[in-house]
Amino acid sequence: MRHQFALYRPDQVRALDQCAIEQMDGDGYVLMQRAGAVVFRTIRARWPEVRSVTVCCGGGNNGGDGWVVARLAKEAGWEVQVFWLTEPKDLLGSAQLAYQAWLGIEGKSSAQCFDSTSIFVGELIVDALLGSGFRPPVGGSMQACLQAINQAPMPVISIDVPSGLNPDTGYVTAMDTAVLADLTIEMIGRKRGLYTANARRYRGALVLADLAVPGSVFEQITPDADLMDPRQLESVLPRRLADSHKGKHGAVLVVGGSEGMAGAAILAGISALRSGSGWVRLAGGKQMTHAAVVSQPELMAHRIKHSKDLLDLFAVSNVVALGPGLGQSTWAQSVFDQGLAFDGPLVVDADGLNLLSKSPTRREHWVLTPHPGEAARLLQTTIDQIESDRFASVRALASQFNAVVVLKGAGTLVGAPCGRVLVCDQGNEGMASAGMGDALTGVIASLWAQGLPALEAAAWGVMVHALAGDAAAVDRRQILATDLIGKIPAVMALSS
Repeated sequence: MRHQFALYRPDQVRALDQCAIEQMDGDGYVLMQRAGAVVFRTIRARWPEVRSVTVCCGGGNNGGDGWVVARLAKEAGWEVQVFWLTEPKDLLGSAQLAYQAWLGIEGKSSAQCFDSTSIFVGELIVDALLGSGFRPPVGGSMQACLQAINQAPMPVISIDVPSGLNPDTGYVTAMDTAVLADLTIEMIGRKRGLYTANARRYRGALVLADLAVPGSVFEQITPDADLMDPRQLESVLPRRLADSHKGKHGAVLVVGGSEGMAGAAILAGISALRSGSGWVRLAGGKQMTHAAVVSQPELMAHRIKHSKDLLDLFAVSNVVALGPGLGQSTWAQSVFDQGLAFDGPLVVDADGLNLLSKSPTRREHWVLTPHPGEAARLLQTTIDQIESDRFASVRALASQFNAVVVLKGAGTLVGAPCGRVLVCDQGNEGMASAGMGDALTGVIASLWAQGLPALEAAAWGVMVHALAGDAAAVDRRQILATDLIGKIPAVMALSS
């Protein structure tokens, strides 16, 4: 089902919720009971030994879900502690019904208003404080409750969204203003903010519960973005036929590797080779040409004495990767200008992006691969502005430069000029080391040279890179770019 990988803005999920309620004769309490039941069932499956729970309830439907969980736990014979941050008498609609159902089991409610003296006694905590309608900032008793949850030693389950996390962008303004969940159970549709920016730190494991909402409901809302499914890799990557030869698998040229930065171009070149390219050439400084042959004899390295030296190499290249280790010298600027003149597919990374930010331009058939700092320079803004709404940032970059844009980071986004955005949820924190971007540039350039369209080459290049990083990071705290590159062949073998 396509909606399983659709990413929605919070307002779109609320629209889905309303459409579903309308199909249930306007009875939203049915959905709320389903949501609470899913949460309680998931808790019992994941923590079968637990027999006590603390539920923290806010206002609105998220708080109502919490009251349902509390009732179900009480009916099952558990010890249940409930703290509220919205007066139960002020609850409306389905949330009030959920509270009244709790009272029907509990009698005079033992629920308490959370304050600075509150102590959590359950074996785990259910966070039902702030749902998908939340917008920052958080303050007062709500912030105090979030801090107390994070300081507690027991597991935390967040309903729909970790409270305090912006469900639209995944951004958190400060560490003590959002719940650090061990598990988040999303309701009805995936919120785009849970897949990028700070979300990976706060959300824990993710479970999607569509609450048996009919498929026809999802057909009424066009998703904002799409989550990539790694299982599709097998059907996407180029096939290698039995009668193929190196000339059928694309020729990549990596331009960069100035003095002192030879490794960047070499890493990109080796990555392109490992990703399946038939020919990979490097063009750069003298030091790079010597080091390339020693590092990987299959690479063909050419020294650039003058920018015009590139013209002959362009003629035998399907894709040019411009920027790894290029530097920002007068020589680099000259080489960069010549690279932009290449009339074929172009991948721009690293110093290529820094030079582009000094003299922005538009062209056809190119992919830009900025990290947040480079993106900020390209859009002439700050890193915080980029990270505070990565979806808006990648779309702005794609539109401004008429390019496919890979906005790197935890939850990498791939945006097209038409506004489409793909999200990769693979990869890990062990990949935070030098050279990773160079390796990614090589994969993208290689897949593009092998025949994938620009958007697909960029998106699935990101996926291959992330999966290789995950494979390399097993039992390791940090990996090197060469570790990741060494895992690319195994990941690529999925397509054979």
